[in-house]
Amino acid sequence: MTALVGPDDVPEWMAGLVRATAEVDARAFSRVSPPPAGGGRAAAVLMLFGEGRDGPDVLLLRRADTLGSHPGQVAFPGGAADPTDDGPVDTALREAYEETGVLRSGVRPVATLPELYVPVSKFVVTPVLAHWDRPTPVAAVDPAETAAVARVPIAHLADPANRFRVTHPSGFTGPAFSAPGMLVWGFTAGLLSGLLELGGWARPWDQSDVRDLEPALRAT
Repeated sequence: MTALVGPDDVPEWMAGLVRATAEVDARAFSRVSPPPAGGGRAAAVLMLFGEGRDGPDVLLLRRADTLGSHPGQVAFPGGAADPTDDGPVDTALREAYEETGVLRSGVRPVATLPELYVPVSKFVVTPVLAHWDRPTPVAAVDPAETAAVARVPIAHLADPANRFRVTHPSGFTGPAFSAPGMLVWGFTAGLLSGLLELGGWARPWDQSDVRDLEPALRAT
C-alpha cells in the first residue's frame, strides 16, 4: 500500500481503517487476488468514504443493465486507465467524476491499495481509498452507463441482517450485501467485506446463509 496521508489527517471514525491498511495485502479481501505474471489492463476504483446524515458511508453505483460488461452490477466508481491519466489516483478521480459527478476538489486521496486482478474482465485494479471531506451532490451522469448512485451507510452494510453469501451459476460462492434497491456481490462485495474488517466495523453474521444469485438479484 502507498499511503498519501496519515490516520491523523482523517476523521477518527476512519482512522482505524487507515492504520489497518498500512500493511495490507490482497489476502485481506475475498474473491480477489494479485495480478498474474504478465498482468492485465490497468484500472482503478475509488473507495470514497464520507459522513452523511446517517453517519459514515461509502459511495456506490449500479451499472446500467444495457452495458456489455458487468451489466446491472453494483460497483465502486472507476474504470480503465487512459494514457493521459497520471497514475491510478487520477484514473479513479476521473472515472468517479464521469460516472457520478464527484468533484475531485472535495476528495482527499488517502492511500492506494495493492493491485487486484479481476479474471472475468482481465483488469488489474488499483483500489484508491479516499475521504470525502467536502461532499457535493452526486447522480448518474450518463444513464447509458450508470443506472443509480447511492451513499450507503457503513452501519447498514455491517448490519448482520443485510449480509449473506451468494452462489454464482459458475459454482463460486462469495459475500454479498443487501442495500436499498441494490445487491452488492462479486468483486465489490469482496472489497467491502475486507474494508469492514479492516475498519473495525464488521459484526458477526450468518455465513451459512447462502442464496442463489439470480433469486437474490430479483429480490432487490
